[in-house]
Amino acid sequence: MTALAESDIIYDWNSVGKRASLAPGKFSFFDETLRDGIQSPSVHDPHIEDKMRIIELLDAIGVDHTDIGLPGAGPRAMEDCVRLATFIRDQKLRIRPACAARTHPNDIRPIIEISQRVGIAIEVMTFIGSSPIRQYAEGWDVGHILKLSTDAIRFATRSGLPCTYVTEDTTRSRPEVLASLFKNAIDSGATRLCICDTVGHATPDGIHNLLRFTRAIIAGMGLEGRIGIDWHGHNDRGLAVTNCIHALEFGADRIHGTVMGIGERVGNAALDQVLVNLALLGELPGQDLSRLGELVRLVSQACRVPIPFNYPVFGADAFRTATGVHAAAIIKAERKGDAYLADRIYSSVPAGLFGRTQEIEIGPMSGESNVVYWLRRHGIEPEAALVRAVFAEAKRSDHLLTPDEIHDIIQRYQRGQTDRQGGLDNSEVVTVGLASR
Repeated sequence: MTALAESDIIYDWNSVGKRASLAPGKFSFFDETLRDGIQSPSVHDPHIEDKMRIIELLDAIGVDHTDIGLPGAGPRAMEDCVRLATFIRDQKLRIRPACAARTHPNDIRPIIEISQRVGIAIEVMTFIGSSPIRQYAEGWDVGHILKLSTDAIRFATRSGLPCTYVTEDTTRSRPEVLASLFKNAIDSGATRLCICDTVGHATPDGIHNLLRFTRAIIAGMGLEGRIGIDWHGHNDRGLAVTNCIHALEFGADRIHGTVMGIGERVGNAALDQVLVNLALLGELPGQDLSRLGELVRLVSQACRVPIPFNYPVFGADAFRTATGVHAAAIIKAERKGDAYLADRIYSSVPAGLFGRTQEIEIGPMSGESNVVYWLRRHGIEPEAALVRAVFAEAKRSDHLLTPDEIHDIIQRYQRGQTDRQGGLDNSEVVTVGLASR
């Protein structure tokens, strides 16, 4: 039998009329887990050993940049940044460190000190609010923002550090203000502009408009291809992951996110989900994401943020079903000897690609095929009477049967079998005894 191609069994509407693919190697990823992520009021700041392990795993899965903290926040933040920069240097990791800073010398000076002390470049991510609502609340005018920005960027670049200019709340800022701030930042030495959706306001249309506007400013200065554009998004409208992909399509070349999307309010773009989607879109050829699940679990444990059971790809239920129809389809695919088919029949994300497997459970919505499958997977012969016993118990239940509950049913069934066998043996003895008289 001729092997089936994916196009034979799946029609992919995502590829119909698809915009041009992203150019491999033309975009990069910036992780904010250890800075923006731990600003969440419900997240614990991880121990330094966990932070090192997180950075090591980020490097292993191909993330290019990581924000190691805001050293101007205090002595502990400063100490952690020193140790993380030293770890990156000593382990010869490919990932490059960055630090956040307000547009103020007191925030930038510690970054310069760390860079000089450790002996590696640390990118300065200097930020300031740019939206009219922020200006009104702070009592700033544009002239004041321009001066703070100029002084901060020049302070960083005179020390030989790369500098990205971060306009907070960019997605609600006026175009004439942004034009002035962007041109000033570039003239002052910034090599990247970070477009921030600080409160998760943007829709894909807004991203398209804003990035087209930003690219036009850069092109108008004759610097097209020489000034990078970052996209930093939050998830207040639930659009953060898809917005990251749109941002890449519309001209951003570096995408920010946090593992599991942790961050203030409802969080940042989930970097792990962005990576998963780009991999499935064929945009990350050769990038090894096999340890992505390990990273997600580590961040969950270190930050004390439980992974929701329905979290994409890495949640407990991501590849788990107890529905009879779904389970039957997976079982039929496996019987065809086609693991590829079984991994996709009821899943758009192949479990095996991320170190997971399809799981079939037993519950009130199950069919007998679920029971047969489960018993065989656990090395138990699916005798018809045993299958009926487990199935009947499942139908009476209001939840999925746990392994302990299933084993209890099996033990009760086996005891019953033994008792019945014992009863038969006794009757035979009695019969024999009577016949011998």
